[in-house]
Amino acid sequence: MLLINRVQDARSWPFGEAKKLLLRIEKIGKSEVILETGYGPSGLPHIGTFGEVLRTTFIMNAFKKMSNIPSKIIVFSDDMDGLRKVPSNVPNQELLTKHLDMPLTNVPDPFGEYLSFAHHNNSMLRRFLDSFGFEYEFKSSTEMYKTGVFNDHLFKLLEHFNDVMDIMLPSLREERQKTYSPFLPICKRTGKVLQVPIEEVNIPSKSIVYKDPETGAREEISVLDGNCKLQWKADWGMRWAAFGVDYEMNGKDLIDSFKLSSRICKAIGGLPPENLTYELFLDDDGKKISKSKGNGISMDEWLAYAPSESLAYYMFQSPKRAKRLYFDVIPNAMDDYLESITKFQMEDDDRRLDNPVYHIHNGNPPDYGDVPKFSMILNLVQACSTSDEEILMRFIKKYSSVTTKESLNFMSEMAKFAVRYYNDFIANTRVSVIPTELQMNALKHLVNELEKMDDISSSTDFQNAIFESGKKFYSNEIRDWFVTLYSVLFGAESGPKMGSFISLYGVKNTINLINKKLGKEGS
Repeated sequence: MLLINRVQDARSWPFGEAKKLLLRIEKIGKSEVILETGYGPSGLPHIGTFGEVLRTTFIMNAFKKMSNIPSKIIVFSDDMDGLRKVPSNVPNQELLTKHLDMPLTNVPDPFGEYLSFAHHNNSMLRRFLDSFGFEYEFKSSTEMYKTGVFNDHLFKLLEHFNDVMDIMLPSLREERQKTYSPFLPICKRTGKVLQVPIEEVNIPSKSIVYKDPETGAREEISVLDGNCKLQWKADWGMRWAAFGVDYEMNGKDLIDSFKLSSRICKAIGGLPPENLTYELFLDDDGKKISKSKGNGISMDEWLAYAPSESLAYYMFQSPKRAKRLYFDVIPNAMDDYLESITKFQMEDDDRRLDNPVYHIHNGNPPDYGDVPKFSMILNLVQACSTSDEEILMRFIKKYSSVTTKESLNFMSEMAKFAVRYYNDFIANTRVSVIPTELQMNALKHLVNELEKMDDISSSTDFQNAIFESGKKFYSNEIRDWFVTLYSVLFGAESGPKMGSFISLYGVKNTINLINKKLGKEGS
């Protein structure tokens, strides 16, 4: 009860959304809370889909801290939708082209591994989610339609066919208005999901009548048991009502769709869910990431260069701000995560509730101790001129006083990730800089200062020595001094906090590194 009382004042966004959810539940008197997140398996699941499930999990966990009312997340796959275009990032394009407009669960898997393309993509998503330990209930659109789970609400939508048309038609182009129907018949002859106008609505027989677009024959078909699929906006609103969904977030590009689906949900007697609109995920060119294009960075690619906690941290931050999902954001995400871990250990209980790592680790983040930042290890890889993780670990162990198995394993993983990231993304970008006379004099002065010190000195002592050398030669332009250090020593315009780097790398090693850059190889 004490925690439930304290979280009422928490300011982090998951608690803010959980408060909205709690007010809703108290108002309508439900005994269970349903949060939903959905995706279309018409292409390989991308990192944005994962991010939506992760953020929804943050909210559910926050809600559990505020209330004892049971809650669950439904992950819904719209796998009965027709394949409208062939994704460019999968093999066997010709095979998929032959199955355009077929339900995704009837489209062959281009990888030849699963029963269908939908089964392949569903499996990929579930593997991602399971690897993070998410709690969720997976639901397949095909299964929900064909087993009759949606039948009652499909019939309700049929009864309100004209109301739904009145909601949707003003939102469509004039040409689309002529063919639009919330119901998409599954063609008896071809098995394709048809987008055709409805000629007749037969409520007593729970059916619709349409013309076969190829033969022109009038066909009557039941709207129940998977004989028809709803257009996705109608489908969205229908399943909110069918499942009793209380919360679902969506991207900024779906604001209008959410409004239309909410009206459809109300038209058939449902209550639309609470909602958070998040900004879009972008690739390195600032374009929206897409399942069909495969642009941006994938889950597997991110996790090849940093642990899952860094990805969770990146997803947590500012959901209403657009995010670039590309390789160059990984080091900062990793450093920010480690900084939050360190802060958490020093914060009081109230402040901890708003620390991102509280949500990432569901209230129980690890204590790694005094570990170096990821960016520091990247520079260490360059300074040591090595990809040997054991050599890196010797420096890291010297820098960090932590000896617990959990911390050592974490640091070992960091070393592996840093070597891989440096070799793939940094090594070829570093440019050797020949120091000017001014720069050489400043660096020689720094060497003289460091020679008066040893590894017992603190990082603050090293930092002070660096500042003294800078002030002597760079006067008021101290920033130029640090640019000199980074450009000459690391071939970049920015780098680690130098005092901390010297503590990690060692005084003698740093002196040798500077002398090497000054052309004094034997020093």
